[in-house]
Formats: sequence, structure tokens, C-alpha cells
Amino acid sequence: MNIVRLDEDFQRWDELLALILSSFAYMNDRIDPPSSASNLTRATLADKARVEIAYVAMEGETLSGCVFLRPEEGCLYIGKLAIAPVSQGRGIGRRLLVVAEQTARDHALPSLRLETRIELVENHDVFARWGFEKTAENAHPGFTRTTSIEMRKAISA
Repeated sequence: MNIVRLDEDFQRWDELLALILSSFAYMNDRIDPPSSASNLTRATLADKARVEIAYVAMEGETLSGCVFLRPEEGCLYIGKLAIAPVSQGRGIGRRLLVVAEQTARDHALPSLRLETRIELVENHDVFARWGFEKTAENAHPGFTRTTSIEMRKAISA
């Protein structure tokens, strides 16, 4: 498996979009509001990759996973971490997390930050095993209840 940073030569947007949508599909009936992934298009995904730091996990010629990273003040935000359903459980997420950690170091950022939906307790557990700690509870606009939690992981120099 290779982890590859997306650049201007990448053209497999339809495949990448399908990967993200299939990876996030299990939460469709579990979360409210719906995932922002459902609003992605080929064009918006390409735009996202231009303004953020994006990586894909390749198994041969197959797209198996991706992650989008965005430097923020004091941290590197991890978004759209997605693993193809047929590829889950094989360490691809951990490999993408290692890339995120190195990207944070390269940008002199002391921590990683992510958000996960309140309903997805199995994700909370995975991220906790990967060294993330819950740091906040948030509500999407228009909601009075908690809809997501924020988690952070300190990065060693």
C-alpha cells in the first residue's frame, strides 16, 4: 500500500467521491444533521483538495482510503478520513494518521484535531485508541443538543 499526496495531476475525482460516500454510508440513518459528505460533488471535492492537504491510500491501482488535512491555529484539522468498506480493518486509517502526524510536525503544529458525530460511539473508541482525547462537545447550527464531539491528539516533536 502506498500513501500518495494529491497534486494537480490527480484526475480520479469520481472514484474518490465514491470512496468517501461508501465509507460514510453506514452513518446515513444514524446521524442528524446529515454528513457534509452528502453535499460533495466531483467539483467541490477537487476544490477541497486544492485548498487543503489531501492524501489517498492506494492498493495497487485501487483507491482504498483518504484524508484531508487543514492547518489551523495551533493544530492540524483532520477531515474526511475515509476507508473503503472492503478495506477497513487493515490498518489504512492508522497509516493515514501517521501521515497526518508528520504533516503536523512539518507545519510546526503541536496537535491534531478532529470532529466526530455524537452518535458514532465506535468512532470515539477508535480515535481514543489512537491517542485522541475528547476536548469539546458541539452543536450544529439550528440544534440545541450536542451533535458532535471534538477530539485532539498531542504530537511529539
